[in-house]
Amino acid sequence: MKITGAIATLVFAIFVAGNALAGSSLDEKELVTKAHYTVERMSQDKNVGPNVRSLIKRAKAVMVFPNVLKGAFFFGAEGGNGVLVAKNASGNWGYPAFYTMGSASFGLQIGGQSQEIILLIMSERGLSSVLSNEVKLGADISAAAGPKGVGAEASTTTNLRADIYSFSMNQGAFLGASVEGAIIHPRNAKNHAYYGNPGVSAEDIVLHGRYQNVHADKLRDSLRKLR
Repeated sequence: MKITGAIATLVFAIFVAGNALAGSSLDEKELVTKAHYTVERMSQDKNVGPNVRSLIKRAKAVMVFPNVLKGAFFFGAEGGNGVLVAKNASGNWGYPAFYTMGSASFGLQIGGQSQEIILLIMSERGLSSVLSNEVKLGADISAAAGPKGVGAEASTTTNLRADIYSFSMNQGAFLGASVEGAIIHPRNAKNHAYYGNPGVSAEDIVLHGRYQNVHADKLRDSLRKLR
């Protein structure tokens, strides 16, 4: 079965739009709380935990997507909401800005999954690109699956050059996850709702530290413990 580029694009657009609408019903506080639990679970996982804990010490920022949904029947599409948290000049973790991630894949796939994804942003270029508005991973900035099963010591000495490294925990029929081709876009409405100001931007939150919400302190503490 062959799907034309136009049809594929339309299918993906409909999926991501539907996901964004569904995700908008998820309370911002609940999303931040789930991000906290994702960080806790993934940092303690025996397979990816050592590398997450090691690489995050050198990361500029982290994106946490607690519930990325993926389904496929001859085509695949995925998407979910998450948060971006960056380190300030003192190396302390700031407050979250909200983002959505969506992508599409094509081929003979049948199945479905829900996965938790953490993206470690390792470079200033990577962080600037994410903050610039919309970014496509693997095209606008380099992205690769994070090292798995090699241990923390190896991950700190390996010459890692990608702007972003991804780690995932999966449930369902699919195994593993790739963020290649994923599009990341800010969710300004969620930023406004969480911080109570219609003029707040991701840059104001992440780079300038102009907005705070004590509800996010558990997430910030979970990241601080990984330093």
